[in-house]
Amino acid sequence: MGLPLKKIFEWSLVVPTSMGVRITPINGQPVHSSDMFIMQATSAETNVASISSYLGLPVKVLTTFVKDSPIAQLIKNNLAGRHMAYEGKEIPQGGPWGYRHQFNIAGSGFGSRGPRVQNDRAGEVGRTLNVNDFDIERIFGKEGVQIIHLSGLIGALSPETSTFCLELARAARKYETRISFDLNYRASFWKGREKELHTVFTEIASVADILVGNEEDFQLCLGIEGPEAGGKDIASKIESFKAMIDRVKRAFPNASVFATTLRQVVNTNTHHWGAIMLEGSNWHVIEPREIAVLDRIGGGDGFVGGMLYGILKEWDPQQWIQFGWASGALATTFLTDYAQPADEEMIWSVWEGNARVRR
Repeated sequence: MGLPLKKIFEWSLVVPTSMGVRITPINGQPVHSSDMFIMQATSAETNVASISSYLGLPVKVLTTFVKDSPIAQLIKNNLAGRHMAYEGKEIPQGGPWGYRHQFNIAGSGFGSRGPRVQNDRAGEVGRTLNVNDFDIERIFGKEGVQIIHLSGLIGALSPETSTFCLELARAARKYETRISFDLNYRASFWKGREKELHTVFTEIASVADILVGNEEDFQLCLGIEGPEAGGKDIASKIESFKAMIDRVKRAFPNASVFATTLRQVVNTNTHHWGAIMLEGSNWHVIEPREIAVLDRIGGGDGFVGGMLYGILKEWDPQQWIQFGWASGALATTFLTDYAQPADEEMIWSVWEGNARVRR
């Protein structure tokens, strides 16, 4: 049974986000030994939205920019190139020690050497996101939104962004927009704010229609008991993951879709990749399958993006998780943090295991 979706809308998907840039050494080298880097615009939430935007659905990004910044211009150009509309307040930099867009300094790793990521978020302009900077009545009431996708990364970025996400969730509820919530727990974001953020995340989860998270997310954000993180044989934990999702469903009965990915790392470039989704009372499980990984960052976002695309297209629910699994696997074959599918067939061919030349 699919989710009922609003029929008259301007936006299929809206994502609030804090945009930044990622700098990555070329040729899979470590950061500390490199002097040549590639810089790209990035955010977890636009990684999710890229599946829909590249496949032709209307997507809007709600964010904020540093006024007159060349990095802001790079980000705007990138979003336009990904076929995404955007709106957001322009914040004056305030001098050399003022606002800026976040920097994510990340090596991809190679073989037995794992990736290493350094987040440099001091002065991040996205921490100022405020619901009063957006015309909520116009976006949700007049234009119409099928799904808003909220991320725990934005929800925990600052007290201001926690309120921002709460207010967006309340507005979405008012206007009957479906809410997707990916918990995305980060220990460094939660430090010293555990009680406050648990309350915020619990309220958002209570009105969400689609809840996504791994075993750590559900336990540390919402206090739901789950399996121990990590381990060598992820497939053997499927029943314990299902039991965890059952507990989440009992605690948050408003949601009708619950999902988690399954990832076992053999080495940096070989993963076993699977997924579990509960839709209504129906379980959909993809046993972990081996995938080749060029760069793992964005794989989980690709999964969520593909699943949301299937929901938006009103496909059979079994196709939601299949398309999500394949979108996540596809994302790990790109050097960008997001997949750039040429068409649906490119993603379905990943699901089918067909890597033959298409002429």
